[in-house]
Amino acid sequence: MIDFEMPNSIRKLVTMLDTVAENMMRPVSRHFDENEHEIPWDYINFMHQAMRATGAGSLAPDEGKKREGPRTGYQKLAFMLEVLSWGDAGIYLDTPGGGLGAAAVEAAGTDEQKAKFLERFTGETPIFAAMAMTEPHCGSDTAKIRATAVRDGDEWVLNGEKIFVTAGHKSLIDTEGFVVVWATIDPSAGRAGMRSFVVEAGTPGCTVTKLEEKLGIRASDTVSVVLQDCRVPFENLLGSPEVQKKTTKGFKGAMATFDATRPLIAASALGVARAALETLKEKLEEQGVEIRYGLPRSRMTNIEREIVDMEAMLRSGWLLVLKAVWLLDERKSNTLESSMSKVRAGDVVTKVTQRALQLLGPLGFSRDMLIEKWFRDAKINDIFEGTGQINRMVVARRILGYTRRELS
Repeated sequence: MIDFEMPNSIRKLVTMLDTVAENMMRPVSRHFDENEHEIPWDYINFMHQAMRATGAGSLAPDEGKKREGPRTGYQKLAFMLEVLSWGDAGIYLDTPGGGLGAAAVEAAGTDEQKAKFLERFTGETPIFAAMAMTEPHCGSDTAKIRATAVRDGDEWVLNGEKIFVTAGHKSLIDTEGFVVVWATIDPSAGRAGMRSFVVEAGTPGCTVTKLEEKLGIRASDTVSVVLQDCRVPFENLLGSPEVQKKTTKGFKGAMATFDATRPLIAASALGVARAALETLKEKLEEQGVEIRYGLPRSRMTNIEREIVDMEAMLRSGWLLVLKAVWLLDERKSNTLESSMSKVRAGDVVTKVTQRALQLLGPLGFSRDMLIEKWFRDAKINDIFEGTGQINRMVVARRILGYTRRELS
């Protein structure tokens, strides 16, 4: 049965990360926001060693292990990401480990591929992995991907361009890093022809062409990648090379990746929202404003109602996240819950940061506080890993029983 409280097995880890967030991330938050392409190596190196020591470096740490008691791997990640994003959402995205790249390998790779590509994250040096899906002509409509993969003997030859690749730069500057590239092996097959390929750092023909200048999460690099006659080994294909036009296994592999990562993005968003709400309450307390909990709404002041409403939004979003990651840990389908948590968290973080900034007035708008930064960091959570509009359609299809063709 699902437990909405923090499991005791991860409480010590979260306490440690709370210290990291407060003392290592918050003090440098403004610096890395203003110096977008500077990499926070002190944080990265510390976190790599800390995660190795605690065994928290794997995307799904329970995978392949004999089950003793309830699995909590994804629940642990949700609590970790929430508190790290409370520290700084951009710097959190620089946390070493597999990220989206490892999530794709976990979702679509064989046991041999998982061993080959995921075990490297437990090594001596911090390693990164990314996922490249979005292209210049298509964003959320992944069926329109034009990047191609053509088999040539024991290799695949990839050609195409990918944009907005989170952590793409860091994933390609170390020889152990990699990017999972989504391409089609049969353009006539539509979604059924979609496959993912592990492109390891240093592979000829894979080039970072642009570092983006962004509104928020500026401590995290976002890049464009061009693939020009990029050759990867045949075994770097995740999944089967056979195309069966009546099935969409390749596309489902991508969606399985998102089912795993969307609740984690939602957890990150709620960490930012909590940071903004707590700071707002601290400033109100300094001005002698007391929140009188338990009163009927008709007897509360407008400020009190605002705070209570924001707290309720934050709590409801977190409960959805916990449901989604619990299902992941139980190896149960969570497509509906995953998209619901992402939709709710995107709304919550946008509204809470905006309202906190507005209630603080000029102080919130100024750069003397981090509120305006959190407001900028917030919006990406409603965009990447599937926009709010896309996830709402996923939720509607699941609840109403419509197919993609019937509701798009």
